[in-house]
Order: sequence, then C-alpha cells, then structure tokens
Amino acid sequence: MKKATKISAFVIRISLVLLCITILAVSFGCKKGTDGAAGSGDKGVGKFVGDPGETYYMCVMVSGVEYWFPVYEMFKQCAQQLGVKSVYTGTPEYDVNKQIAVFDQILVKKPAGILVHPMNADAFIAPINKAIDSGVPIVTFAADSPKSKRRAYITSDNVNEAKVAAAAVCKEIGYKGEVACLENPGQSNHDLYIKSFIKEIETNPEYKNVKVVARAATNQDTVKAYNSTLSIIQAHPNLSAIVMPEGNSAQGAAQATIEKGSKVLVLTRDLNVTILDMIKAGKVWGAINPDQGNQGYFGMLFLFVMKHPNMINPMSSWQKDGYASPVNLPFVDNGMNVVTAKNADDYYWDKYLKQRGTKGIEE
Repeated sequence: MKKATKISAFVIRISLVLLCITILAVSFGCKKGTDGAAGSGDKGVGKFVGDPGETYYMCVMVSGVEYWFPVYEMFKQCAQQLGVKSVYTGTPEYDVNKQIAVFDQILVKKPAGILVHPMNADAFIAPINKAIDSGVPIVTFAADSPKSKRRAYITSDNVNEAKVAAAAVCKEIGYKGEVACLENPGQSNHDLYIKSFIKEIETNPEYKNVKVVARAATNQDTVKAYNSTLSIIQAHPNLSAIVMPEGNSAQGAAQATIEKGSKVLVLTRDLNVTILDMIKAGKVWGAINPDQGNQGYFGMLFLFVMKHPNMINPMSSWQKDGYASPVNLPFVDNGMNVVTAKNADDYYWDKYLKQRGTKGIEE
C-alpha cells in the first residue's frame, strides 16, 4: 500500500507539472498580434524585447557617490533582460551646469532614453524639454523637475521619509529633547526632506517636547559639517540628536560628537561603506535609505515602455493629445528602509555584488 501511495503521489506531481506546461504553452501559443508579438492578437501589442542597438543612459551628479551604484546595478539588469544597452555617466563635481553639459552630450548621441537625477529642478526644465521635444524619453529619479515635460518620476517619498525619520529620532530620545539639522540648500529633494522633518517635529502633537533648536548649511561638506556640529553642541549642550540629508555631513557631524564626548544621536540619509562602518561602530545611529534598486529597475522599465509605446495601449486620448507615449507617472514611490546596526550588513556594496556574482558599474 505504501508503494502504491508513493506512485500515486508521483503521478499527481507529474500531472500538475504537465498541466502547468500546457497552460504556458497555450498562453504563449496564442494568436500573434499584428506586429508578430505573442499575445491575445490585440492590435498594436509589441514584444517585450528591445533592439540591441538601443542605448539607455543614467545621468547623475557627483558620479563617484556610492549611492548611485545599486541604482545603476538594477538599471543595468533590467536593460540586459530587455536586450538593450545601458551606460552610467555624470559629472564628478557638484555643479549643476556641468551636469547639464553632460546631459546635453548624451543627447548628441541620440540615446533611446535617459534616467536622470536633476541636481536642481528649475535648471533642468529646458534640457529635459529639449530632450522630450526631440523624441528622447526622460525619467527623473530621486530628485525631480516637475515643471518639465518629463513623464515619470520615481523616488522614495521625501515627505514620508521625513516622517519616518522624525518618528525614529523622537522614539530613540524618549520623545523629549533638542534636535538640530544640517542642510544642503539648493538640492530639491534634500530641501524637501529637511523642511518636512522640521514641520513634522513642530506640528505633530506626539513630539511637543522635542524642539528643533539649530540649523546649518553644510552643503555635503564634511569639514563644514564638523565645524557646524561643534558650534551647535557648544551653543546647545543638551542637544539630543542631529539630522542631515546625506552621508558626507553625517561623517563630519559624527566626528564632532565623538570629540566632544557627546551622546548626540546622528541620523543621516543614504548609505556608503563609511557610513555603514560608522553605524556598526555606534558612531552614527542610523540612516534612512531609499530602495535604490527599485529606482534603477523601474526607471529603466519606464524608459523602455516610453520608447516603445506599442507595449501598452490604455483607454485614453494620449495619441490625440499629442503625447509620444501613454506613460504618465508623476510620482512612483520606490520604497525605503531604516538602516541601523541590526541590519547594516545587508547594505554593503561589495557583499551585494558578491551575492549577485557581478562586478558592478565596470561591466
């Protein structure tokens, strides 16, 4: 009886496998559409594969910043899955005019699409509009140019990030104490994050005993952050926490708190290996980190669909309205994570590449 039972179970498993194969075969063997794509036969439905000659670019500012690397890793993976090429580029300097120059150089190469992190929203209106008008799809990520003609923006919700940061800080300091902020004026997403953090502290009744007592512009400069933090601690010896929108300022702030022998909680945003090491060592309390991989993967996917509008044909008037693509995603939330000493090991770039079996941007 036991043997018969085993055989019956085996037959059932084989039958299920064959059933699945049959379903897949039927699905992919349906009548082809007018352009030869497998599907239901709907007019205008295209194959989800690109031309090997298509090249999609990711354009950033301060190209050596480690934050971009996981974004491009998944941008590249999506491109490979679609059978197209990808290129990582940007400027090594924190200069919006130089980033725009790089962006313009990309346009000369007639790219299939560009995923861009515009350093400044208004400065990129004209360059993005020029690209769109020339038929090049543009998706912004992590920072936006909302007044431009870009048709999609993917990011973590900076306002929500600020609320999560406020909740984390206030809980850790016992919902009572003084807080300071280091800032990077002029970079749109950083401005929104810090302003939203301050607003949350000042308006949420749960944080009525928490006060923002100081602000300083450090502009992603470690030395400025170090000096500013020393001055803030001297002026506010009871400071409980200091918050900033990026890692360079966090390094300077952490060094200053260590030298002062202060137990000020340092909460940054975004990650690199130095910040991760400091988190594990207890020098930085934690970081708010957007899901970089989602930014890159879906950024590439959106560009591809914009380049190939026959991929989708929704019930809308996009063609009559003169849009090159039906894709209109003014905000897509890529998600976020709070990184502390408990989970920091999962965010090291080298460990991530080893897990994936790739070499990163060099490939």
